[in-house]
Amino acid sequence: MFEAINRAWRIVATGFCFSVFGLGGIVLGMVVCPVAMLFVRGAARQQQLSQAIIHHSFRGFVGLMNTVGVISYEVHGAERLQRRGLLILANHPSLIDVVFLISFVRHADCIVKAALARNPFTRGPVRAAGFITNGDGAGLLEDCVRSLKNGNNLIIFPEGTRTPLAGTIRLQRGAAHVAVRGRIDITPVHIHSSLPMLTKGVPWWKVPVQKPRFTIDVRPDIPVQEFCASAASESLAARHVTEHLSEQLFKGPACAST
Repeated sequence: MFEAINRAWRIVATGFCFSVFGLGGIVLGMVVCPVAMLFVRGAARQQQLSQAIIHHSFRGFVGLMNTVGVISYEVHGAERLQRRGLLILANHPSLIDVVFLISFVRHADCIVKAALARNPFTRGPVRAAGFITNGDGAGLLEDCVRSLKNGNNLIIFPEGTRTPLAGTIRLQRGAAHVAVRGRIDITPVHIHSSLPMLTKGVPWWKVPVQKPRFTIDVRPDIPVQEFCASAASESLAARHVTEHLSEQLFKGPACAST
């Protein structure tokens, strides 16, 4: 009986959190960020302010999910994220992975779907923070390297989508090409959930039988220069980086099934 009541509560609480997130996106985009921009001059400073607002908002949202009992979480190696110009590459088991990472990372930039730049719930924050959209085409690689050189911390999920519960996991090489082209070391992050939640193809209201616990493990940097020095081309170096990165991102306990 208690488990059934607890699960029912988490369904309600999850819906509440989604509502808060959607409403918060509208308020940030239409009120908070525009008003804040009135007090700051210069595109770069406005973008940094917007990133800070989103960082603290996401931190509050993660705290809300934890407080109402939707999730619990722990972070290992968080001190590695307190730097500038990081290329943060993570696996992607859940819809809220990017929320977690931006809540821990200041000066965060990320690659988002072009549709999010048009979605009324997300377009305001996405545009204000200057997030990179994947619809940028041929200039995407250069945009990523430029963002890192400007001191932003770029978050990328090399899978390109959430990790499927079954089937083969394959990484796209785009993230490795950013590392190789910019000669930027990689900060790998392994995200693990004790039970699947908000996974690919599963509706939000289908919560696990128990409250899931997320573990975010920030692992030591992967030096990229040695891959570049030993490869005959950037393409080959990126392939070797991707192979090594796959071990780092998915080396850990497998997510339990429902």
